[in-house]
Amino acid sequence: MRTLPRVTNASVAVIEQDGEVVFLRRIVPGGADRSYGIHVAQLAGLPRPLVQRAREILDTLEQARTAPRRRTSGRGAPDGLQLGLFAQRPELLEDLAQLDVDALTPLEALTKLYDLRERARATT
Repeated sequence: MRTLPRVTNASVAVIEQDGEVVFLRRIVPGGADRSYGIHVAQLAGLPRPLVQRAREILDTLEQARTAPRRRTSGRGAPDGLQLGLFAQRPELLEDLAQLDVDALTPLEALTKLYDLRERARATT
């Protein structure tokens, strides 16, 4: 293994207050005690349903890590552990896909469009 003498591991100092992560904007030596990717995604403004789905996946993976080892499929990953980020179709998209646009009057279509917009705003 090759070493690079001038390269060091560093991370951003973090504290947790009332279940919220606060990045202190201070670089400290060493690695982080855990991953904060989901918190960074939330701060970056990713949609709330996406962040929630990421948390669900993380919870499932953490539970699987503490559970007894499962049989593997031959490539090292436990069977059934791979989860899709977009495995569930959002209710808003499902309602939109089921909408019979040709059967709506112009007023019904406009009303439905306003309803969909409000629902979309409420989920982001």
